[in-house]
Formats: sequence, C-alpha cells, structure tokens
Amino acid sequence: MVLLKAENLTKEFIEGTKVIDDISLEINQADFVSIFGPSGSGKSTLLTILAGIDKPSSGTVYLDGIDLSNASEKELAILRRTKVGYVFQFFNLVPYMTVKENIMLPLILNGKVTKSMEADVDVLMQDLGIASYADRLPSKLSGGEQQRVAIARGMIFKPEILFLDEPTGNLDSKTGHEIMLLLSRINKEYGTTIVQVTHSKENAKFSSRLIFIKDGKLVSELDIDATTANADIENIKKEV
Repeated sequence: MVLLKAENLTKEFIEGTKVIDDISLEINQADFVSIFGPSGSGKSTLLTILAGIDKPSSGTVYLDGIDLSNASEKELAILRRTKVGYVFQFFNLVPYMTVKENIMLPLILNGKVTKSMEADVDVLMQDLGIASYADRLPSKLSGGEQQRVAIARGMIFKPEILFLDEPTGNLDSKTGHEIMLLLSRINKEYGTTIVQVTHSKENAKFSSRLIFIKDGKLVSELDIDATTANADIENIKKEV
C-alpha cells in the first residue's frame, strides 16, 4: 500500500535556482528507503518536504492521503503526533533534560503525560537498549547513545513513518553500523516505514529501496536485495 506520494516537487531558494527539480516518487508502507546521493544534491531538502517540515515551491506531497502541501500548521502538528517521526543529524537533545525527559518531550509538549504513557516510554527505552541511562544527561552519553535517544524520541508516538537525516553522520563506523542494525529491526519488528538520507553506501545496503538524486533531480530508483546490494548501488552510481 502506498503510504507517501510526491508529485512534481520543486523547491527554489533563489529565483531560478532549483534545489529540488520536478521529483515524483512513491513510498510503500513498511518500506526501508534510502535517499542516496552526493553532498549538495538536495537530499536533506527533499526529506524535510516529504516529512511536512518544509513546503515545496510547487508540487504536492500526500501522506496517507493527506495533502501536506496545503495542510494548516494545526493539521501538520496533529500529523507529527500521530503518523510522523523525525530524527535530525545532530541529535537535538535538550542538554539539561535527562534521557527519559528528552524522549518524553513530545508528550510533554502535547499536554498531560499519563502513567500509561510513562510506562510506554519505559518499554521503548528497554527495547532500544537505553533504559540503563534513563536518568543521565546527554553530555554523559556517547554519540551512539545520543542517537538512540533521538530515535526513541522520534518513535514516541509510534509513527507510521520515521524520517532520518544522515543518522550515522556524526558516528564512527562501528557505532554507525549498530544504529543501522537498530533501524532495520525497527522497520521489521515495528513495521515502521523508514526513510533515511545518506551518502553512505554501507548505510544504503540496509534499504529495501534506493532513490538516487543528483543536482536536485531523481536520477534512478530501484528495489535492492541484500545479496546484490553492492552491485545495485555501484550500477546506479554509474548512471550519473
């Protein structure tokens, strides 16, 4: 089932300069999608538009049938509390709040936090392997631990789709691999649709679908298989 559909997306920051140039795509429920391409290709801009954080200069995004391009701020806020999670590259954790408080922050901003909600947070922390440092401040965590907290915060409303901007961009290769394994497990066990931006071939191997963009244009798109991931990615790179 198609969960997200984008039609003819264009984004201009300076008149005449298109950061995103007429991109159309579909993302199915439970997909693991990598938006792959070189630095400056428009990947992060496309991600924010697909997530409803930014609006295109033209074109339309539908998420579960909802037109994000024409949605009000109130409608978008409700969407972020029910269907969408977003994880930033630089974690964006509040330094004076504990791990548990950071994860609960979207709940706090949404209103009253019930005991049932707190119990759900405890279960999520346990499942993502961060329960043992629930009372620590972010400054006492490693980069990988902070990223797990950021992912948990993005998962707090049990979203249908989780967007991640370079989820391993600030991590060493070993820790980055552990984060990608975690995202793969979230995709398979929770059934959460994952859409990540990456320029890492290693990260792209975890995907079920690959979207390659260059200079703001969608150049190639294909389904990939774990057994042929290296060949698929190398072949698609040769096309640009």
